[in-house]
Amino acid sequence: MKRMLLALALLVSPAAAATTDDIFAVYARGDYEQAARIGEAAHTASGYAIAARAILADDVLRETPCMECLQRAEALARQAIAADPKNAFGQVWLAVALGYQSRITGAVKARLRNTPAESKSALDLAVQEDPKNPYAVSALGGWHIEVVRGGGAFLARTLYGATEAEALALFDRAVKLDPTNAALHYQIALSLLGFDGEKYHGRIQTELRGAITGKADTAYEKKIQDRANDLLGLVNHGPHDALDARVRKYQGYPG
Repeated sequence: MKRMLLALALLVSPAAAATTDDIFAVYARGDYEQAARIGEAAHTASGYAIAARAILADDVLRETPCMECLQRAEALARQAIAADPKNAFGQVWLAVALGYQSRITGAVKARLRNTPAESKSALDLAVQEDPKNPYAVSALGGWHIEVVRGGGAFLARTLYGATEAEALALFDRAVKLDPTNAALHYQIALSLLGFDGEKYHGRIQTELRGAITGKADTAYEKKIQDRANDLLGLVNHGPHDALDARVRKYQGYPG
């Protein structure tokens, strides 16, 4: 009842009454659309950033990817950056939204839009402004591994300065920053599964176990733990088509 009254109050009261903590609380319990609306109505960098995060969480958990949702998340992240270019989370969620869009449109269109470079710029700024932000550090690692996966080691290094070694170093750094973060462990495992599941089999198992046993303070993290458990069961049986299909689905590729 208390949560319901808070939610109603946020919807009907002036936007200024919705603090960052208030907006995050709505996001944390899984009311993604409501969190997005309240965050947007707050007209603050942190409000827009949480709104973008909420829309991204909703999209990630869908059965099929939603381009319209990702474009909305992108727009909200850009509003966060416009309100405060130094807002690390605005930069992180912009890069994440662009990355998921690229998985729907394909690598060629992403390169034509210069999406890899824009994402890298956003993540570099996020890490620069908030070097202890584990999401920014991990996302930058994910950017490196995704670019290498898509273009091969030589082109990735030549065109974008992306390397497999830097990805792993950033993943290690992110885990040290927040060792019990379930979502962080899961995302690292998913990135490595999409890159080379056999080469990083042991690391992937470790990260998935870290996701399963880590902190799950939000509804999103609880769902992610279910996915980590699902993936670990598939990984333990070695490479096979079912695992590949599940990884692609969880990474946001169209079916």
